[in-house]
Amino acid sequence: MTHSIQVKDLKLDFGSVSVLKNLNLDVAEGEFIVLLGPSGCGKSTLLNCLAGLLDITDGEIWIKNKNVTWAEPSDRGIGMVFQSYALYPQMTVRGNLSFGLKNAKVPKDEIDRRIARAAEILQIQPLLDRKPAALSGGQRQRVAIGRALVRDVDVFLFDEPLSNLDAKLRAELRVEIKRLHSRLNNTMIYVTHDQIEALTLADRIAIMRGGIIQQLAAPQEIYNRPVNLFVAGFIGSPAMNFIKGAVVDNGRSIKLGEAKLDLAGYDGGQPTDRPQAILGLRPEHLTIQDHAEPGHTIPAVVELDEPMGADSLVWLMVQGQQVSVRVPFEKRPTKGAQVHLKVDISKASIFDATTELRV
Repeated sequence: MTHSIQVKDLKLDFGSVSVLKNLNLDVAEGEFIVLLGPSGCGKSTLLNCLAGLLDITDGEIWIKNKNVTWAEPSDRGIGMVFQSYALYPQMTVRGNLSFGLKNAKVPKDEIDRRIARAAEILQIQPLLDRKPAALSGGQRQRVAIGRALVRDVDVFLFDEPLSNLDAKLRAELRVEIKRLHSRLNNTMIYVTHDQIEALTLADRIAIMRGGIIQQLAAPQEIYNRPVNLFVAGFIGSPAMNFIKGAVVDNGRSIKLGEAKLDLAGYDGGQPTDRPQAILGLRPEHLTIQDHAEPGHTIPAVVELDEPMGADSLVWLMVQGQQVSVRVPFEKRPTKGAQVHLKVDISKASIFDATTELRV
């Protein structure tokens, strides 16, 4: 596998505060990596280190087999798109796209060729002679992407480029960025706090917390097999349900209050007994039914439901804990009803309550 970017034992300290901690990351040629995590986890900081906007404390950064750890941003072969559009208001779109190229003494015919290509890819040809004030937010962000595109680089860095847009525009531009990557096949690293963006755009997602990558894997792997409790709770909307219990019977069952579930078919193999375990269940992997099936169901009481269009999110009480289940709108149960939740144990996750790691 050809690496486009390699981060080796990267550390960044701000005074006595350790922001990035011995971080390693290999990005393949043409790969789309999303850095995802809560505010303050270090995702934008890592992106700024890759761009050369922050000097690291220790470690190495390689881009296209070249050590760029101390190289200037302009010498790293990267194009960056920021959260704010940062367009020059007095210039037209054409002027904004050409400004960096003119400073780099690129010949005029080459500038025209690159602008025409970027405008065609981003569908902004009719906007080239307008100024930013005459553009919508989505159009301005397209121009900001175009400014990176005309640099004709191998690596694009996106720092929450859609966060200033409304939901409809975000959805539209998300499709545009995915189409852009499919057409160009350049390496892209994309920072976001929006898990929908991460799940739909990424070849692989790096979930970050406290300056450390918790899990780096394909979206479905992270969604279905989270490595720890933090990743499981962070990815997914609505969030994964967590029910406290204990693994018993030599790892063949998990006890949840008075109920006991058979663990045959659990995706992690047969676990060992644990007096404190946490069962993780996605809302779509539970089914509400009116009869018990020993070893496969948990008793529950319906609290309320949230209609969400085609389906509803039903909230129930299980052993004193709230659990959500996604059901078709027309099959919503009655509030206060005594029901049973059927568990698809093959889709479940079990975590050790002490280490918080997936069993």
